[in-house]
Amino acid sequence: MAEQGGWDVVVVGAGTAGCALAARLVDAGRRVLVLEAGADHPRASDVPEELRDAGTLRAAVPGHPANWDLPGLLPDGRTVRVPRGRVVGGSSAINAGYFIRPTPHDAAGWAAEGNDLWAWDRLLPALVRLESDLDLGSRPGHGADGPVPVARPRGGPPLADAFARAAVELGLPAEPDKNAGGEPGYGPLPRNVRNGVRISAADAYLAPRRGHPGLTVRGDVQVLRVLVERGRAVGVRTADGDVRAAEVVLSAGAVGSAHLLLLSGVGPAGQLRAAGIEVLVDAPGVGTGATDHPLVYLPFSPREGVAAGLGESPLHGVLHATSDGAAVPGDLEVLPWLAPFAEVMTGRAAPGRPIEVGVGLQRTEGRSRLALVDASPFTPPLVEYRHLAEAADVARMRAGVRLAAELMSTRALREVGEPGNLPRDDAGLDRWIRERLTTAVHLSGTARMGPDGDAGAVVDQELRVRGVEALRVVDTAVLPRVPSRGPAAAAVLVGERAAELMAGG
Repeated sequence: MAEQGGWDVVVVGAGTAGCALAARLVDAGRRVLVLEAGADHPRASDVPEELRDAGTLRAAVPGHPANWDLPGLLPDGRTVRVPRGRVVGGSSAINAGYFIRPTPHDAAGWAAEGNDLWAWDRLLPALVRLESDLDLGSRPGHGADGPVPVARPRGGPPLADAFARAAVELGLPAEPDKNAGGEPGYGPLPRNVRNGVRISAADAYLAPRRGHPGLTVRGDVQVLRVLVERGRAVGVRTADGDVRAAEVVLSAGAVGSAHLLLLSGVGPAGQLRAAGIEVLVDAPGVGTGATDHPLVYLPFSPREGVAAGLGESPLHGVLHATSDGAAVPGDLEVLPWLAPFAEVMTGRAAPGRPIEVGVGLQRTEGRSRLALVDASPFTPPLVEYRHLAEAADVARMRAGVRLAAELMSTRALREVGEPGNLPRDDAGLDRWIRERLTTAVHLSGTARMGPDGDAGAVVDQELRVRGVEALRVVDTAVLPRVPSRGPAAAAVLVGERAAELMAGG
């Protein structure tokens, strides 16, 4: 079937950025249709418990209907599963609720690449507007009445307290407000969680506007490609038929949006021709130059009765530190989980299992790649993670692992458990890291923004796709570099900022 519709904007993907964008466009008087490949749960009572429970990641397990469960390839040929949200709310409906803003240094880097509309002073008003900080909302630079609730854990189990004391023992700075853009250190983790319930972007942005005549949300609709006529996007083709609109916005995530561009003939010409796709725009930056956070986990075995177990949050505090020679501060992240992943992922107790302390390299020299497997819209693309391909990244990841090991060897943590053993020499430790290397699933930059003349820039800084009128990308695909913190807050920010830019702000 074909549908004329009369929509002002069709937003493809009701994920973290797409929900924010759609809501703000509706507020501005636009008629918006949101299409989501996964399920829609329009009433709070419809939302499955595993999407609400912020103490577990049960919806992120392979095979869950709310998880795309995409393929990823590591440098040594190992494959990893890449969980991404396939549900209204996107990955914000299945993740751990980590909600730390990008830093002023992140924004400065984006602006320096020719995107002055994304400088820190342009972003801070949107960051304030989007949040309701339940702890610090009355302070300058924070919001008290935005859609996303932000709260930090209070008190905490003995293991959380031990990690905090360990940071003090090493002389590391305290960072009580991770969203203030200050000196990196150890501090409580801001989360978009209220009373143990994960507040997804759908909860925050779409739920208050359900029933509004300007908003229509359709779940279980897979978009196959963008419809382009005489160089202008006029709608999208779905598995159920065509939908037409005055403007098309891809908000399907850094994987999904880039994949749809490729399927629509926007991408590297050679790759498109090899897949049998007609080239609409030769855009070599689609899928190339992407960044993510390489990640490795260190084991720590708590003494009996010390591990937090399942509760309101398996996360409490996080350490950000700076490696020698880093271009920006806070390029290392140490994230102690307070319960074994076997518990976090399944929701069932796993007594006697070690916990995992994640070490992430938050700023890398290496770049990753997303590529077509074939021309079928039902075949997911392959994400090739080129983690630790650069010598500088290897050295800084090694420094991060040693910092985490030093943290776990403090008196404070040895009183409550035992760290695992690590090789002492550089070569041995590098092998140990590569054998355990994975990714934080924070892919960004698969359709990055940049100025005219930048051959790798797919969109301009107003997020308009070059070569196709009335088509934009609005999600973390556009960021020139992955934020040096988890990207959930950045994704909401992209949606908010895009709505401003579409309104001429």
